[in-house]
Amino acid sequence: MTVLVTGATGNVGRNVIRFLLEKGHAVRALTRDPRSAQLPAGVEVFPGDLRRPQSLTAALEGARAMFLFPVAATAKEVVALAGAAGVRRVVVLSSGAVTGGLDTGFHLPVEQAVEASGLEWTHVRPGEFATNKLALWGPSIRAERTVRDPDPDAAWYPVHERDIAEVAALALTEDGHTGRAYTLNGPELLSRRRQVELIAEALGEEIRFEVVSPHEAREIYLRQGGFAAENADFLLGFEDYSGQATDPDAALDFDPAALGPLPTAQDVTGRPARTFARWARDHAEEFRR
Repeated sequence: MTVLVTGATGNVGRNVIRFLLEKGHAVRALTRDPRSAQLPAGVEVFPGDLRRPQSLTAALEGARAMFLFPVAATAKEVVALAGAAGVRRVVVLSSGAVTGGLDTGFHLPVEQAVEASGLEWTHVRPGEFATNKLALWGPSIRAERTVRDPDPDAAWYPVHERDIAEVAALALTEDGHTGRAYTLNGPELLSRRRQVELIAEALGEEIRFEVVSPHEAREIYLRQGGFAAENADFLLGFEDYSGQATDPDAALDFDPAALGPLPTAQDVTGRPARTFARWARDHAEEFRR
C-alpha cells in the first residue's frame, strides 16, 4: 500500500513514516521544503502545502491512504482531491480537546470534513504532547539546567509522540479502525516538578525548578519565540482553546486525578504505552545541546 504522510517533518509525521517503513509500506511525504526535510532513504518526497490544496495533486496520485495533518481552512478541498485521486482511507491527526468538547474550530472541522467525504476514516486524538516540554523548557535546561514555571504541582498525562505515530500507522494500514476516534494520553499522571526530575534523571544531572508567576513565565516564553511564544497565552491559562481571555489562576482548581486512568495507545497496540521517563531518555541529547 502507498501511504501519503502530510505534516511529514513534524514530531508525529516523522515517526509515522518510520513505522510505515518498518512494516514495508511505500511511503510518500509531503513537505513545503523537500531540500531540508531530511527524511529516511526510500521515502518519496513531494513538495506541497496543505494551505494550497492543488499543490497535493502529484503526491496524491496512486496513494491509497493518507495521514492528514490538521488544516481546517482547506480540509474539505484536500479530502475531496484525495478521494478523486483514489485515496480510500484517511487518518486525522486531531486532538484530545475534541473529545473533551473544548476544540470546535481547529481540529473538529477537519474531522467533520473527513467523515462527510465517504472515505474510511480514523481520528487520532492525542492529549498533551511530551515534546512540548522540549520546546518550552529546552532552552533554559540547555543554558542553565533550570526550569521556570508558575505551577510545579500542575499535572497531566504527557504522551510520547511515538505512541501517537504507532496508532496512526496501524490505522492507516490495518483493518478494524474505520470509524474510530482514539484519544491518547500517557500512562502516568505526572506533575511538572516530577517531569523535570525525570528529565534530570535522563541527563544524569540536577535541574533546578524555579517557581515564577504566570506573567513572568509568559514573558520568558515570548522571548524564546517559536512554539513557546505562539502558545504562551493558551499554555499559561491566559486564554482558552477558542482564544477567549481566561484567568490563569482558574486552572489551579482542577484536579486531573479525579478523572481516573485515561485511554492510552495500549488500547490500540496491545502494548504498554511509553512512559515519560522513556521519552526523556529518548530526547536526552536534545536537552544537552
